[in-house]
Order: sequence, then C-alpha cells, then structure tokens
Amino acid sequence: MAKRIQQLARPKPNRLQYPDRRSVYWLDKLPPEKTGSTTKIELTPRWLELSRSKKIITQVIMSPEWKVSEWALKAVPSQRLCRLALPRLPAEEWQPERPLLVPLSKATQTAVATARICQLAQPKRRSRDEGSAPRTRAAPRSQGSSRASAHIELLATPKQNHPKFEGEREVCWPISRSAQKAVASPRVQELSNPKERKSLYEGYNPYIISRAARSACPSARIRQLSLPLPRKCSSQ
Repeated sequence: MAKRIQQLARPKPNRLQYPDRRSVYWLDKLPPEKTGSTTKIELTPRWLELSRSKKIITQVIMSPEWKVSEWALKAVPSQRLCRLALPRLPAEEWQPERPLLVPLSKATQTAVATARICQLAQPKRRSRDEGSAPRTRAAPRSQGSSRASAHIELLATPKQNHPKFEGEREVCWPISRSAQKAVASPRVQELSNPKERKSLYEGYNPYIISRAARSACPSARIRQLSLPLPRKCSSQ
C-alpha cells in the first residue's frame, strides 16, 4: 500500500518543456532532423515488378510461307467447322444490282401519249411574264376562296352586347326609402361589432374544474390503471 501511495505522490512530468513540440507521438526527446530533401521510400519486390515496363514481343515474319506442323496436317475438321466454312448465301428476295442504262422495251418505244399526258406535259402559264406590265383584269375567284372571304368577314365583325345588358352603373345612385328607414336588429348589430382579439392564455385559469369533471365516475379499467404495479408495492 505504501508503494502505491509513493507512486501516486510523485509529481507528473512536465510535457511542455520543449516549446517547439511538433507532434504528439514523441514526449521524451526531440525528433531527428531531416537532412535529405525528399523522403526515401523502400519499394517491395512486388512494387518493383509492377513498376517495370512491359516487354512487347514483336514476331517478324520474314516470308509469307511458313512451316505447317504435323498436327495441323493430320487434323480432321468437325461438322461444325465445315458448316461455318461455307459462304453465307444471300436472302431469298435478293436481286442483283440493276445496270445504269436499262434497255427500253419495244412497247415503251412504240407507245403513243394520250391527250391528258400531253396536257400535263405542257409548262404552267405564269400570271405575270418577266419584264411585262401587270395585268389589270383580276382573276376569277373560285368557290373555295369566296367561302374563305365570307368566313373572314364574319370573324371580323365585332361581338354585340347581350339584349339584357343595362350598361355601366353610375358612381352615385339614389338610395331607396326602405333602405333609409331600415332599423338594424340586435343580431345584425352584434355581427357588425369587430371581433375581440385576445392574447394567448388571456383569461385562462388552469385551476378551474368543470362540473362534468366533478360528477364523473371512473370506470373499472381506469381504476385498474391508477393502481401501482404489484412489483413496486413493498410488502409489510
């Protein structure tokens, strides 16, 4: 017991005797000063192996002909290889490319154009030739253009007012006699008064007990819950 008391009676060592303390990992002596400019790192054999550049092996074939091994000469292809070695057939509906100059048939060479084809083959007549004066005669309107113009005129007409529209009301209007002689009822006067705004808990008494609470009778379940737990009751 005396040794323990003597050990506790010793003063604690002063850890702040070194003012330039830089780390919490040394306590008794200063750390060794660094002489080198950089930190030296020792690599493991695995890191040295990974740091080396990969050797690229380039196999130079001197000639396109080389010796074939005996196993390759004696090899027998399977049915799967023979099937894959066959060229792929084109689709069923595939047709070869057409030549650029297709020979014309005799029916095309001896064909005679109809009057309708000759009419469609003629160029369209322009309403105004280049360098000529504009025509004074207006082109006749078709039935579709007349319908469109009538629809535009119908939309351009302003919307009329409703037949029962009485116009804007004047700012000042006469007050009826019944309104001048009207007397407000007590309920109307009560509703016309502004609502009283009270602050929070203003006029609130927490000690007032209502009549319903005074005459209330607890149920059997409430009496059971109000009793203390039997394990907390001390036995006398």
